[in-house]
Amino acid sequence: MRYIIFCLCCLCQVLTSYGNVMLVNTYKNEDLQNWVMSEKLDGIRGYWNGTALFTRNNTPLSPPHYFTQHFPPFAIDGELFSQRNQFEEISSIVRSQEDKGWDKLKLYVFDVPHAEGDLFQRLQHLRDYLAKHPTPYITIIEQIPIQNQAQVLQFLHHIEQQKGEGIIVRDPSAPYETGRSSKILKIKSTLDEECTVIAHHKGKGQFANVLGALTCENHRGQFKIGSGFKLEDRINPPVIGSVITYKYRGITHNGKPRFATFWRERKNE
Repeated sequence: MRYIIFCLCCLCQVLTSYGNVMLVNTYKNEDLQNWVMSEKLDGIRGYWNGTALFTRNNTPLSPPHYFTQHFPPFAIDGELFSQRNQFEEISSIVRSQEDKGWDKLKLYVFDVPHAEGDLFQRLQHLRDYLAKHPTPYITIIEQIPIQNQAQVLQFLHHIEQQKGEGIIVRDPSAPYETGRSSKILKIKSTLDEECTVIAHHKGKGQFANVLGALTCENHRGQFKIGSGFKLEDRINPPVIGSVITYKYRGITHNGKPRFATFWRERKNE
């Protein structure tokens, strides 16, 4: 099986009020010796600035008091998550102004932005705090030392067999830097990117009265997506101007995504 290493789109927005979050870069044959790996959780980015919780695009969230009452007075960065293959439920809970199941979620922390030291020392800073102020709503993501490439692929295969999204590899000696970084990467067996919807196209045949395809646009230009939609997506398609995520299998000779299929709409992530 061929595995593709590419950038982590979920880290690609800016929390403007509190500085930039760490952005990932594309794997370019870097040596992974002394790096670590962890599961990429398919949830909603959660950035706690010490007093409030935000999504990756700086949208303030409204978790109930019991969820954050024992959160630390310093910044932590992670993923709001419950279990694999539950993205839609997680998104619904996080986006609601009411408590529709926050007790099912945890903030799975992968870094402590302003703590000193390497990744392990930064995470230890949080562990020390949690030892005195325990909360069931924070979990620190395990970082597994990488021994060789075979171990990485084996771990990826295991995660995907369990219906996980993929894995993250990163250099633990690197600081939490703002902006794009070559020290944190995503590994998956399929590719995905985001694009902005710019047009709807009426369907034919069984889809005569609903969406047949849509045109979207990103750094690759404009292209159509006509597959991957559930019936409910075709009846109530993503509105023009909204951002969607699509999966694809490489790039055509003219630079467009090959076999692009709709995955989901990006809301307040």
